[in-house]
Amino acid sequence: MKRHPVIWGFLLLAIIGLVFFLILRLIFAPGEGGSWFSFKDKVGVVLIEGVLSDSRDAVRQLEKYERDGGIKAIVLRVNSPGGAVVPSQEIYDKVLAVKKSKKVVVSMGSVAASGGYYIACAADRIIANPGTITGSIGVVVQFSQIEELLKKIGLKSTVVKAGEYKDMGSPVREMTPAERALVQGVIDDIHAQFIEAVVSNRRIDRQEIERIADARIFTGRQALAAGLVDGLGNMDHAIDTAAELAGIEGRPEVIYPEEKRKGLLRYITGEAVSSIAAALGETRSGIDYLYRPGVGM
Repeated sequence: MKRHPVIWGFLLLAIIGLVFFLILRLIFAPGEGGSWFSFKDKVGVVLIEGVLSDSRDAVRQLEKYERDGGIKAIVLRVNSPGGAVVPSQEIYDKVLAVKKSKKVVVSMGSVAASGGYYIACAADRIIANPGTITGSIGVVVQFSQIEELLKKIGLKSTVVKAGEYKDMGSPVREMTPAERALVQGVIDDIHAQFIEAVVSNRRIDRQEIERIADARIFTGRQALAAGLVDGLGNMDHAIDTAAELAGIEGRPEVIYPEEKRKGLLRYITGEAVSSIAAALGETRSGIDYLYRPGVGM
């Protein structure tokens, strides 16, 4: 069959046009997460959510945005009551490092307290909602005691140890005065580290920070009056603030982290692990920057 050159020419042009259209669609298509291929300046969003037990995801996301030349500023959406000390400090340290090359703004959600505030105070600006619960500059460690319960059911515990403090915090006996003094010294030092982080990043006199660093909580509006945050507003306001600080003209492209998709088995397993971790969290003896009403602030 003879090929007609005109028909084949039109077909080739149609294919080229379709490919060109798809490329433009990919570059300029709007979406919640924005387009990584857009030529507009971008603001990257990092989500800090829930009780902090691991810093890896947040640090990786910050590093990814740090390397991306198209992202001019970063917004940390903090909706967390804090958590373990070290993850809070690791994210805080990474924010300080990223801040050398990108503007970083924090948007506080419902709660951004204790370790959540520790992270936030590293940013260039902090924007809270008027009703955000924040502050709680304090440290807590808890030890469960079941000694009386064991007596009632006739059980005894025998401990063999090398080192006077090796079973410190054991649930089967009361702490000695020396043990309590040792733990208090550790807690006081970690609390001092928190205060130093706030003092070094906020324009507030150290004596004033020490006065309010008794784990009290604030609303966003109270925190603004105390100098703990820089302004009131929602997530959009924080994005606009980040864009302004970075010198972005017009509305920036906003990049959100990709959602992790889980299969059914992985989802069920993850939910089970989360439930067990939550149950264990009620009695664990970790040292935390954590706000938890009725237990420790």
